[in-house]
Amino acid sequence: MPTSPLNIILIDDHPLLRMGVAGYIQQEPDLNLIAQLANAAELRAWLEAGHRADAALLDRSLPDADGLDLVSELRDQGIKVIMLTIADSDEEISEAISSGVDGYVVKSSEPDLVLAAIRSVCEGQSSFPLAIMQKMARGELSNNALSALTAREMEIVDHVKEGHSNKVIAYKMTLSENTVRNHLRNIMEKLGLKNRVQVATLALKEDHKRH
Repeated sequence: MPTSPLNIILIDDHPLLRMGVAGYIQQEPDLNLIAQLANAAELRAWLEAGHRADAALLDRSLPDADGLDLVSELRDQGIKVIMLTIADSDEEISEAISSGVDGYVVKSSEPDLVLAAIRSVCEGQSSFPLAIMQKMARGELSNNALSALTAREMEIVDHVKEGHSNKVIAYKMTLSENTVRNHLRNIMEKLGLKNRVQVATLALKEDHKRH
């Protein structure tokens, strides 16, 4: 472990997430969060000002850029890059690896996993979910657009595809309507869709591709 703390930057447009990540990084004596940036423009201005860091936690979905487009700019300055994202689909992780990221952490991960990823990439290692690395080694990465979803989310998508309302879905899955709404919001965010009709359409397309 180096004698001086590792300098970390965080690029994410959600203030509450930045606050949470900052909180547990700052509790670690070997880590030093030196900048919190909300978008690509702020990051580029920070780099142009001559600032540098050991590693960056980078959100994939920034308001003014795809986070993958910033990976090479960070790595050109000797900064290790860990993609911090809501999506954990095979396709998105494959794209991130192709872009040159050093690590990949899903936002729902435990804080210890994020901290371990930071330390790992700063030691020159990569940090990716083991299951994904095993799939890549076997050439099993999926092109299914719905692979970002959890089993519970896929069950809800199946109901949406059948035209069921939130009330019916809640009854059939013994959930509250509010829980169904929250799941649907997460589903649409992961898939980049705006409404349940688009969700149903995508699910039907994926069904057609499989048959």
